Amino acid sequence: MSKMIFVNLPVTDLKRATAFYEAIGAAKNPQFCDDTASCMVISETIFAMLLTHDKFRQFTPRPIADARTGSQVLICLSADSRNEVDDIVGRAEAAGGMADPSPKEEFSFMYGRSFEDLDGHMWGVTWVDMAAATTQPDMASA
Repeated sequence: MSKMIFVNLPVTDLKRATAFYEAIGAAKNPQFCDDTASCMVISETIFAMLLTHDKFRQFTPRPIADARTGSQVLICLSADSRNEVDDIVGRAEAAGGMADPSPKEEFSFMYGRSFEDLDGHMWGVTWVDMAAATTQPDMASA
């Protein structure tokens, strides 16, 4: 079985956040939803668990950070093409999110953009031509 990832995000308005993620292409899995949580299927192995603040607090004694003023995690999704990167970011903006809160990454073999959801959680979306990337200098040392 493939490993799966569940990104748990605290949201201020569950209904509105669910609609936002549906607008960018995620599907709601009603099996794992109630009035405190929405399970949004991004792919067969990636899920965003949208949790009300009360529900989120059940999993941690730490205060919920304001995603608009601080960063705790950077989330990045892969895309199959440059056009798909632009499409996802465009859908996020059309659904009320912010497009490109971080600078675009543009190289001959890689293209990345970002968006911020309605609660300030930042998502990156990146396309990489893996064949071309192997001929490039090590990005980590740049």
